[in-house]
Amino acid sequence: MPQSDDSADGPNSDTHHASELAIAVGRNLRRIRTRQGFSLERLAKASGVSRAMLGQIETGKSTPTIALLWKVATALGVPFATLIAARDETGTVVLRKSHEKLLSSSCGRFTSRALFPFDGERNVEFYELRIAPFHLEQAEAHAGGTRENLVVHSGSVEITVGSDRPVLLREGDAIIFDADVTHSYRNAEAGDAIVYLVMTYVERIG
Repeated sequence: MPQSDDSADGPNSDTHHASELAIAVGRNLRRIRTRQGFSLERLAKASGVSRAMLGQIETGKSTPTIALLWKVATALGVPFATLIAARDETGTVVLRKSHEKLLSSSCGRFTSRALFPFDGERNVEFYELRIAPFHLEQAEAHAGGTRENLVVHSGSVEITVGSDRPVLLREGDAIIFDADVTHSYRNAEAGDAIVYLVMTYVERIG
């Protein structure tokens, strides 16, 4: 069943979408945590995220940053998108830019927009990343077997994987690498850089 929404957004739409995202993340985190038998204290130790912050996220009082969500997802052993899933979608799905749900870090200098419906666990995810001029974004190691495939849409981006030498990618260049080690993205130019990212996870059995 096709989904569309051509209604105009009001002046408070950004706040509304952020609130929706915070509620969805909190609901998903609480469900997954309890299903796996994690207490807040245990998850705090496993993820490095404070118990107080986890509590705020679960109650929808705080929208976590990208880096924080990655820590929690890795500790729980679930794909990133599982924590931001909103509802099940079937058939043709239209993802309006006006209703985008952005996750950000570094005071908004690094943003991630999911280009797929938030419909639960999946093994492949597709994102649009926007990196502010000359910004360096550090990413922690993801779950074992995670792969990243990036293509630079605009600008120039320097990718560093583990202890490897940095690789400079220009518009149209692509790279694929194992993301289960620390890695970073650095915008090498004075304008915003836009990168498209495909995340692939090891398929879980059972």
